[in-house]
Amino acid sequence: MNARKTTINPGHIAVHAVLIVVSVIMVIPFIWMVLTAFKSLGESTAIPVQVFPSRLRWENFSELFAQFSFGTMYMNTIIATVLRVTAQLTFAAMAGYAFARLRFPGRDVIFAILLSVMMIPPALYLIPKFLLMTQLGWVNTLQGYVVPGFTSAFGTFLMRQFFKTLPEELSEAAKLDGCGPVRTFVWIMLPLAKPGLIAFGIFATLWSWNELLWPLIILNSPDKMTLSVGLANLEGEYVSEYPTMMAGALLAVMPMIAMFFFFQRQFIEGIALTGSKG
Repeated sequence: MNARKTTINPGHIAVHAVLIVVSVIMVIPFIWMVLTAFKSLGESTAIPVQVFPSRLRWENFSELFAQFSFGTMYMNTIIATVLRVTAQLTFAAMAGYAFARLRFPGRDVIFAILLSVMMIPPALYLIPKFLLMTQLGWVNTLQGYVVPGFTSAFGTFLMRQFFKTLPEELSEAAKLDGCGPVRTFVWIMLPLAKPGLIAFGIFATLWSWNELLWPLIILNSPDKMTLSVGLANLEGEYVSEYPTMMAGALLAVMPMIAMFFFFQRQFIEGIALTGSKG
């Protein structure tokens, strides 16, 4: 029995070495955040730099909830994220299916206008959105923050691409069985679109959870603020409680890490499938 000779490709070694270096550089800020969350203020600002805390200071986490209404901000973020992601998934799935499979006058023109929305910087919408919320009396309210984020041009585009990858024979077979467009979408196409929905759901959750600029403008009272705004307000004018800030950032990022950890396979599968057909 002849032993197989393994050949070492220098190109592969170089690529993996570069990837390892880049990965280490990217993970260093996260590790530093975790270490700082357990330090004292003096240790976090010490010169020369003190890498490890002298002891684990769990009181940094309890101080968040005792002095900064962190629990209320956490709940506001969860409620807003659930509402926005649910609405975005619903509207993006329906619109994506309509653009991919239904024929109606002006479909391509409307879709081109939708794509043009993705090319405009979101900051340009801030003033019109704020004026509209002011007229509705929704400034400093949960609905003022949530409702403008109910739709997503990117989500519609992503779901359209996914629905176009599904075989057209499925729609034709459903039509022969007497299913209309609504029943075909709900009972046949939507269950098959689960990978695409999960992929977009992860994107939408990350965007909603981390959004700062719009809630910073529309929300101004602590009992209405989200995590991103609350953490931004922890930075003082003269002295910043860096350990408390890092403890809050660590608690804020943990749900997103857990979500990606549990759904990474569906996320990668959905992204791969949505890019397989134009």
